[in-house]
Amino acid sequence: MTTDGSGPGSRRSIAAQLRLLGVRPGATLLVHAGLRPLGFISGGPHAVVLALRDALGPDGTIVVPTHTPENSDPAQWRNPPVPADWWPLIRSEMPGFDPAITPSRFMGALAETVRGWPGALRSSHPQVSFAALGPAAEQVVTGHALADMLGEQSPLARLYDLDADVLLLGVGHSASTSLHLAEYRSPGSPRERVGAAVRTADGGREWVWWQDVRLDAGDFDALGAALEATGEVRTGPVGAGTGRLMRQRAAVDFAVHWLARNRTTEDA
Repeated sequence: MTTDGSGPGSRRSIAAQLRLLGVRPGATLLVHAGLRPLGFISGGPHAVVLALRDALGPDGTIVVPTHTPENSDPAQWRNPPVPADWWPLIRSEMPGFDPAITPSRFMGALAETVRGWPGALRSSHPQVSFAALGPAAEQVVTGHALADMLGEQSPLARLYDLDADVLLLGVGHSASTSLHLAEYRSPGSPRERVGAAVRTADGGREWVWWQDVRLDAGDFDALGAALEATGEVRTGPVGAGTGRLMRQRAAVDFAVHWLARNRTTEDA
């Protein structure tokens, strides 16, 4: 494939496009990916992970969301909802989250490929875990708090500390979990009761509840468009699709101010 995305893609062509986009050797890179818009790539998600590692070099770290939204309170399920008389059984029988084996069914093939890669580490949160591969992996995933799931005690905050980059491959800003960190940094963000099944120390499982920020990505595309208008987002072809690359700190800091201007909080 040429750098303009014509023809089939490969590990070599994708790596070249990522370098042109601005992926920094040695960086820590949070990747959100929908591979279908990238078109045919010889080797599929395996080749894309190799291309990411080629562009980052041996000192770089790949981070992906390996969320498990199905491990949640069934009373809040909407797509589809389930009958109320099912809720007690679901809460009592949902397997406890195990970072070593629980699949991430809804985050895409690239995230699952990184999760299963030899040497990858995964954070312990039962709903919004992240997997990381590279020298900074342990720093990114350690200490993921249950009741601060995308806040200051989450991998997103560790990525902010590391001055990481965010890469959106074939997806828009609505998929950018880093923008949720701005919700935690916004005074008066609404909160809700959240539940999930977790593993216990003796290898069993239990259902736990906690209070957390009510996550809302409904306006993230508008937020992202405003961010792009500032020039902080680099865009370019990756395969047959589009890649968007930005510094995570710039995105989060912008989002904090944007949300303050565009959202009504509980304190307002």
